[in-house]
Amino acid sequence: MIVATAGHIDHGKTTLVKTLTGVDTDRLPEEKARGISIDLGFAYLPLPGGATIGFVDVPGHERFIRNMLAGVCGIDYALLVVAADDGIMPQTLEHLQILDLLRVTRGAVVVTKVDRVDAGHLAQVSENIEALLAGTSLEGASVMPASAVTGSGIAELRALLEREATQAAARSSTGQHFRLAIDRVFSVAGSGTVVTGTVFNGQVRTGDRLVVSPSGHEVRVRGLQKRGSAADTASAGERCALNLTGPDLEDVTRGDWVLAAALHRPTRRIDARVTVLASEAQPLKHWTPVHLHLATSDVTARLAIRRGAALAPGASEVVQLILDKPVSALRGDRFILRDQSATRTLGGGIVIDPIAPSARRSSAARRVELEALEASDPADALSHFVAHSDCLVDLPRFEMLYNLVPDRARALYSAAGLVQLGRERPFGVTRARHDAIAASILSALAEFHRQQPQAAGLDIDTLRGQVAASLPPEPFLALLRELADARKVEVNSNLTRIPGHNATANAADEKLWQTVQPALESAGYAPPPVAELAVQLKLKEPILRDFLHRKAKGGDVQKVTADRFYPRTTLAALAAIAQNTAQQQPNGTFTAAQYRDATGTGRSLAIEILEHLDRLGITQRIGDARKMRRDYVPLLGAAPPLKPTPPKPAAPAKAPGLQQRRPFPPPRKR
Repeated sequence: MIVATAGHIDHGKTTLVKTLTGVDTDRLPEEKARGISIDLGFAYLPLPGGATIGFVDVPGHERFIRNMLAGVCGIDYALLVVAADDGIMPQTLEHLQILDLLRVTRGAVVVTKVDRVDAGHLAQVSENIEALLAGTSLEGASVMPASAVTGSGIAELRALLEREATQAAARSSTGQHFRLAIDRVFSVAGSGTVVTGTVFNGQVRTGDRLVVSPSGHEVRVRGLQKRGSAADTASAGERCALNLTGPDLEDVTRGDWVLAAALHRPTRRIDARVTVLASEAQPLKHWTPVHLHLATSDVTARLAIRRGAALAPGASEVVQLILDKPVSALRGDRFILRDQSATRTLGGGIVIDPIAPSARRSSAARRVELEALEASDPADALSHFVAHSDCLVDLPRFEMLYNLVPDRARALYSAAGLVQLGRERPFGVTRARHDAIAASILSALAEFHRQQPQAAGLDIDTLRGQVAASLPPEPFLALLRELADARKVEVNSNLTRIPGHNATANAADEKLWQTVQPALESAGYAPPPVAELAVQLKLKEPILRDFLHRKAKGGDVQKVTADRFYPRTTLAALAAIAQNTAQQQPNGTFTAAQYRDATGTGRSLAIEILEHLDRLGITQRIGDARKMRRDYVPLLGAAPPLKPTPPKPAAPAKAPGLQQRRPFPPPRKR
């Protein structure tokens, strides 16, 4: 359990921690000289059962609120310290407001220096404290008198903390990526950069490769310590020190995160629910400058409020924070807002979308998305999306916002009944919407062919506009690929059609095709250019060229080179040869020369064929080699039996001792 102190300066926070743990958390020379805490201090209290309570002692002076805020992020329990002789003071109130805005619900109030007051005064202070706690997240917390001088109340306080630590539910570290908020950075001779902080999520091990965010520096965990001793792992809810290799000391600072690469998404726009303190005298207007304290970071920002409205004192609304420099955040992170001069706490809130868009902030789809993301449980958020079936779920984005590892995310999608569309950037839709869009595609294509039988197919963008205008192009193309794999549609370039539809279905074209098709198929893997084919078939070149282009739109032939058209069956055979050639290689890649030898074509033509297969997405070029990228059958159909590779003609033998003479050139005409 991690416990943070809070309270006014000189109310005995550091002395209380020292009495409980034996550790003086004032480590800086200036702190020793002035007798006040300036920066964060840390101490540990081992418990009989083997558990440990970690203390974060925060400064109480108003000038060091920034440091106090860095210390209370990610804590489990708060000790609000009030001196009996002074009673409630300004920083008592502000620290309590901060704990309330951060929704710290577990804690106690320790009334210190009770040896300086009589019983009546102590009772009055305790009564005032209980009234102050009313309506806050710590309402009903225990108020415990104690004295570090006489030792009264210390045993009772220690027993309370032990009970709370025993009853505290351990934070889950499974199903999440690792994230640690850095609150200290220093260098150790012979080891290099060391950072300390609270583990917010997941688990870290020695040897893990992580990222310092928002800078993006890649690091490796060279060593790990907990409570001053070497350890192999640290989990959510623990404090630890990480010895990092990779960055220079100046590259890392308080306010940064050390996290898994999957969570590294620096942002300067955050949609958040902001609550303004009821004690504020004026509303917060659009574009109000503020200090954003999120975890251990302090960044200046401005409030972007919809329609130029204002946030009244005590109000809570969703607004956008425009930051002056990038930070890292996740959905659910809590923060504090202070005024431009950083002298007064204005309010706080919770992050809803840390990578908020700048456009479409008021659209219906965006409102539904924000309503879903306000749910703390990702399953509840998905349920909200499913209830509004017209909305899409950007799956990689959703996993980052809720910090989900792939296995946990897949289980949630399955339970919610979502179907994945796309691979590079998959979206989730309900099965009902998926099937409805698929049926609409088939219906729209059938109607298009009925109205325009001579058209080769319907433009994909036009089709999307007709049946699923709200669906982005990428998931729509993924759905088309599903239908193409199931042989329900055919996709050729930017056109799609029902399988079997023939845009050249007329008597004249059918007759011409009966002449052209055998010639193309009999030519094997090197059909003649259009001009040669026209001479061979005794056809006019413009007529043949126009016919082949129309056939290409229908998918019966494809234009592979600048002047060569290949039948689909021939291309399927050439794709099968590429697949066979790749399978014969140990690493699954093959060169253009190997493909040339396998097809018996010239090198230039072999390269042009491979480039066409690249465009179809069947092969993929990697340097000077290629690999198979996808199955060719859904695009081209099954390949006919492969023809044997023609042997290379042998070079003519030369008579020994004789040079081959060149033939005489023909006589020139005079």
